[in-house]
Amino acid sequence: MGTRLIPQRRGKGGPTFRTPKHRFFGAAQYLAPTPETLNGEVIGLLSSPAHSAVMADVLLENGGRMAYLAPEGLRKGALVSVGPQAKIQVGNVLPIGQIPEGVYVFNVELMPGDGGRMTRASGSSALVVGHDEDTGQTVVRLSSKRLKTLSPECRATIGVSSAGGRKEKPFQKAGNHFYAMKARNKYWPIVRGTAKSAYDHPHGGRSFGKSSSVARNTPPGRKVGHIASRRTGRRRGRIRVQQDE
Repeated sequence: MGTRLIPQRRGKGGPTFRTPKHRFFGAAQYLAPTPETLNGEVIGLLSSPAHSAVMADVLLENGGRMAYLAPEGLRKGALVSVGPQAKIQVGNVLPIGQIPEGVYVFNVELMPGDGGRMTRASGSSALVVGHDEDTGQTVVRLSSKRLKTLSPECRATIGVSSAGGRKEKPFQKAGNHFYAMKARNKYWPIVRGTAKSAYDHPHGGRSFGKSSSVARNTPPGRKVGHIASRRTGRRRGRIRVQQDE
Protein backbone atom coordinates (compact mmCIF):
# COMPACT_ATOMS: atom_id res chain seq x y z
CA MET A 1 0.00 0.00 0.00
CA GLY A 2 1.34 3.39 -0.92
CA THR A 3 1.69 6.40 1.33
CA ARG A 4 -1.11 8.84 1.90
CA LEU A 5 -1.23 11.94 -0.26
CA ILE A 6 -0.28 15.33 1.11
CA PRO A 7 -3.88 16.67 0.82
CA GLN A 8 -5.05 13.68 2.85
CA ARG A 9 -2.46 14.30 5.55
CA ARG A 10 -3.19 18.02 5.66
CA GLY A 11 -6.92 17.40 5.87
CA LYS A 12 -6.48 15.17 8.89
CA GLY A 13 -4.92 18.06 10.80
CA GLY A 14 -1.90 16.37 12.34
CA PRO A 15 0.84 18.19 14.26
CA THR A 16 2.99 18.41 11.12
CA PHE A 17 0.60 20.86 9.49
CA ARG A 18 -1.02 22.45 12.55
CA THR A 19 -0.04 26.01 13.40
CA PRO A 20 2.03 26.07 16.64
CA LYS A 21 -0.08 28.65 18.44
CA HIS A 22 1.60 27.89 21.76
CA ARG A 23 4.73 29.64 20.46
CA PHE A 24 2.92 32.83 19.51
CA PHE A 25 2.50 35.88 21.73
CA GLY A 26 -1.14 36.31 20.74
CA ALA A 27 -3.24 37.99 18.09
CA ALA A 28 -1.84 41.30 16.82
CA GLN A 29 -5.07 43.24 16.65
CA TYR A 30 -6.73 46.32 18.09
CA LEU A 31 -8.91 46.34 21.15
CA ALA A 32 -12.66 46.77 20.91
CA PRO A 33 -13.52 50.30 19.71
CA THR A 34 -14.39 52.81 22.41
CA PRO A 35 -15.53 56.45 22.13
CA GLU A 36 -12.73 57.72 24.39
CA THR A 37 -9.08 58.00 23.43
CA LEU A 38 -6.59 55.95 25.44
CA ASN A 39 -2.92 56.79 25.83
CA GLY A 40 -0.24 54.19 26.40
CA GLU A 41 3.46 53.49 26.53
CA VAL A 42 5.40 50.94 24.53
CA ILE A 43 6.96 48.66 27.13
CA GLY A 44 8.54 46.20 24.72
CA LEU A 45 9.06 45.11 21.12
CA LEU A 46 8.42 41.45 20.34
CA SER A 47 9.69 39.35 17.45
CA SER A 48 6.77 37.03 16.90
CA PRO A 49 7.25 33.93 14.71
CA ALA A 50 3.64 34.31 13.59
CA HIS A 51 4.12 37.74 12.00
CA SER A 52 6.65 39.17 9.60
CA ALA A 53 6.47 42.59 11.24
CA VAL A 54 7.58 43.39 14.79
CA MET A 55 4.91 43.48 17.49
CA ALA A 56 4.70 46.24 20.09
CA ASP A 57 3.47 45.59 23.63
CA VAL A 58 1.59 48.67 24.83
CA LEU A 59 0.57 49.36 28.44
CA LEU A 60 -2.52 51.59 28.44
CA GLU A 61 -3.36 54.20 31.02
CA ASN A 62 -6.39 52.23 32.23
CA GLY A 63 -4.15 49.25 33.08
CA GLY A 64 -4.98 47.25 29.96
CA ARG A 65 -2.50 45.78 27.51
CA MET A 66 -2.55 45.81 23.72
CA ALA A 67 -0.24 44.02 21.30
CA TYR A 68 -0.30 45.41 17.78
CA LEU A 69 1.99 45.59 14.76
CA ALA A 70 4.67 48.24 15.24
CA PRO A 71 5.46 50.86 12.58
CA GLU A 72 8.90 51.85 11.38
CA GLY A 73 10.64 54.10 13.89
CA LEU A 74 8.70 53.03 16.98
CA ARG A 75 10.92 52.47 20.01
CA LYS A 76 10.56 51.25 23.55
CA GLY A 77 9.24 53.98 25.83
CA ALA A 78 7.36 55.81 23.08
CA LEU A 79 3.90 57.20 23.81
CA VAL A 80 1.03 56.18 21.54
CA SER A 81 -2.68 56.97 21.49
CA VAL A 82 -5.64 54.82 20.46
CA GLY A 83 -8.96 56.47 19.69
CA PRO A 84 -10.80 58.98 17.52
CA GLN A 85 -9.11 62.00 19.14
CA ALA A 86 -5.53 60.74 18.70
CA LYS A 87 -2.97 62.98 17.03
CA ILE A 88 -1.68 62.34 13.53
CA GLN A 89 1.69 60.82 14.39
CA VAL A 90 3.47 57.56 13.73
CA GLY A 91 2.20 54.73 15.89
CA ASN A 92 -1.21 56.16 16.77
CA VAL A 93 -4.39 54.24 15.97
CA LEU A 94 -7.51 56.10 14.89
CA PRO A 95 -10.40 55.78 12.41
CA ILE A 96 -9.44 56.43 8.81
CA GLY A 97 -12.23 58.98 8.58
CA GLN A 98 -10.18 61.17 10.94
CA ILE A 99 -6.95 60.76 8.97
CA PRO A 100 -6.24 63.45 6.36
CA GLU A 101 -5.46 62.70 2.74
CA GLY A 102 -1.91 61.75 1.78
CA VAL A 103 -1.08 59.95 5.04
CA TYR A 104 0.35 56.42 4.95
CA VAL A 105 -1.34 53.84 7.14
CA PHE A 106 -1.18 50.08 7.66
CA ASN A 107 -3.06 47.31 9.47
CA VAL A 108 -6.34 48.65 8.12
CA GLU A 109 -9.67 47.19 9.19
CA LEU A 110 -12.06 45.86 6.56
CA MET A 111 -15.04 46.19 8.89
CA PRO A 112 -15.18 48.43 11.95
CA GLY A 113 -13.99 46.49 14.99
CA ASP A 114 -12.42 43.48 13.26
CA GLY A 115 -8.95 44.30 14.65
CA GLY A 116 -7.10 44.91 11.37
CA ARG A 117 -7.03 42.80 8.21
CA MET A 118 -5.18 44.59 5.36
CA THR A 119 -1.57 45.73 4.80
CA ARG A 120 -0.15 43.80 7.74
CA ALA A 121 2.98 42.36 6.14
CA SER A 122 6.39 43.86 6.89
CA GLY A 123 7.12 47.02 4.93
CA SER A 124 3.58 47.34 3.58
CA SER A 125 1.40 50.43 3.73
CA ALA A 126 -1.70 52.02 2.23
CA LEU A 127 -2.35 55.62 1.27
CA VAL A 128 -5.44 57.56 2.26
CA VAL A 129 -6.61 58.96 -1.08
CA GLY A 130 -9.69 60.93 -0.09
CA HIS A 131 -13.01 61.17 1.72
CA ASP A 132 -16.27 61.12 -0.20
CA GLU A 133 -18.59 63.73 1.27
CA ASP A 134 -21.68 62.34 -0.46
CA THR A 135 -21.39 58.74 0.73
CA GLY A 136 -19.24 59.36 3.79
CA GLN A 137 -16.83 56.61 2.72
CA THR A 138 -13.02 56.77 2.71
CA VAL A 139 -10.89 55.61 -0.21
CA VAL A 140 -7.46 54.10 0.38
CA ARG A 141 -4.93 52.90 -2.18
CA LEU A 142 -3.24 49.62 -1.40
CA SER A 143 0.32 48.70 -2.33
CA SER A 144 -1.10 46.82 -5.34
CA LYS A 145 -2.48 50.18 -6.66
CA ARG A 146 -5.98 48.94 -5.99
CA LEU A 147 -8.44 51.43 -4.57
CA LYS A 148 -10.50 50.25 -1.62
CA THR A 149 -13.60 52.02 -0.32
CA LEU A 150 -14.07 51.57 3.42
CA SER A 151 -16.20 52.84 6.23
CA PRO A 152 -14.76 55.90 8.01
CA GLU A 153 -15.08 53.98 11.28
CA CYS A 154 -12.43 51.44 10.20
CA ARG A 155 -9.25 51.95 12.22
CA ALA A 156 -5.66 51.97 11.03
CA THR A 157 -2.17 52.66 12.35
CA ILE A 158 -0.31 55.67 11.01
CA GLY A 159 3.04 54.87 9.42
CA VAL A 160 4.64 51.99 7.53
CA SER A 161 4.78 48.46 8.86
CA SER A 162 8.14 47.60 10.46
CA ALA A 163 10.82 45.20 9.16
CA GLY A 164 10.54 46.52 5.63
CA GLY A 165 13.96 45.20 4.56
CA ARG A 166 13.17 41.60 5.40
CA LYS A 167 13.18 40.39 1.80
CA GLU A 168 16.37 42.20 0.82
CA LYS A 169 18.52 39.39 2.23
CA PRO A 170 17.88 36.06 0.48
CA PHE A 171 17.69 32.74 2.30
CA GLN A 172 20.82 31.59 0.39
CA LYS A 173 20.41 28.01 1.61
CA ALA A 174 17.51 25.61 1.57
CA GLY A 175 18.05 24.86 5.24
CA ASN A 176 17.40 28.47 6.24
CA HIS A 177 14.17 28.47 4.28
CA PHE A 178 13.17 25.14 5.83
CA TYR A 179 13.53 26.36 9.40
CA ALA A 180 11.75 29.62 8.57
CA MET A 181 8.76 27.67 7.30
CA LYS A 182 8.95 25.21 10.20
CA ALA A 183 8.44 28.05 12.68
CA ARG A 184 4.88 28.36 11.36
CA ASN A 185 4.49 24.69 10.37
CA LYS A 186 4.26 25.54 6.69
CA TYR A 187 4.75 22.54 4.40
CA TRP A 188 8.01 23.14 2.54
CA PRO A 189 9.59 22.14 0.19
CA ILE A 190 6.77 21.31 -2.20
CA VAL A 191 7.99 18.45 -4.41
CA ARG A 192 6.51 17.73 -7.81
CA GLY A 193 4.44 14.57 -8.01
CA THR A 194 6.32 13.41 -11.13
CA ALA A 195 9.59 13.49 -9.16
CA LYS A 196 8.32 10.98 -6.60
CA SER A 197 8.10 7.22 -6.64
CA ALA A 198 4.94 5.41 -7.69
CA TYR A 199 4.02 4.47 -4.11
CA ASP A 200 4.33 8.09 -2.99
CA HIS A 201 2.22 9.78 -5.64
CA PRO A 202 -0.08 8.79 -8.51
CA HIS A 203 2.05 10.86 -10.91
CA GLY A 204 5.29 9.21 -9.79
CA GLY A 205 7.26 6.40 -11.33
CA ARG A 206 7.79 6.99 -15.05
CA SER A 207 4.58 8.96 -15.24
CA PHE A 208 5.79 11.60 -17.69
CA GLY A 209 3.23 11.92 -20.42
CA LYS A 210 0.41 10.61 -18.26
CA SER A 211 -2.63 12.82 -17.99
CA SER A 212 -2.90 14.83 -14.79
CA SER A 213 -6.69 15.11 -15.06
CA VAL A 214 -8.85 12.95 -12.85
CA ALA A 215 -12.60 12.47 -12.70
CA ARG A 216 -14.82 14.11 -10.14
CA ASN A 217 -15.72 10.79 -8.50
CA THR A 218 -12.13 9.52 -8.25
CA PRO A 219 -11.31 7.80 -4.93
CA PRO A 220 -9.35 9.88 -2.39
CA GLY A 221 -6.07 8.01 -2.90
CA ARG A 222 -6.00 8.92 -6.58
CA LYS A 223 -7.76 12.29 -6.58
CA VAL A 224 -4.82 14.62 -7.16
CA GLY A 225 -3.85 16.93 -9.99
CA HIS A 226 -6.46 18.66 -12.14
CA ILE A 227 -9.82 17.72 -10.67
CA ALA A 228 -12.48 17.35 -13.39
CA SER A 229 -10.65 19.77 -15.66
CA ARG A 230 -12.18 20.63 -19.03
CA ARG A 231 -8.81 21.32 -20.57
CA THR A 232 -5.14 21.63 -19.51
CA GLY A 233 -2.01 23.08 -21.00
CA ARG A 234 -1.20 26.33 -22.67
CA ARG A 235 -3.65 27.87 -25.08
CA ARG A 236 -2.41 27.86 -28.63
CA GLY A 237 -3.48 29.77 -31.70
CA ARG A 238 -4.43 33.33 -32.30
CA ILE A 239 -7.13 35.27 -30.54
CA ARG A 240 -8.99 37.57 -32.87
CA VAL A 241 -10.53 40.62 -31.29
CA GLN A 242 -13.43 42.10 -33.19
CA GLN A 243 -13.51 45.86 -33.01
CA ASP A 244 -16.79 47.69 -33.19
CA GLU A 245 -17.07 50.31 -35.86
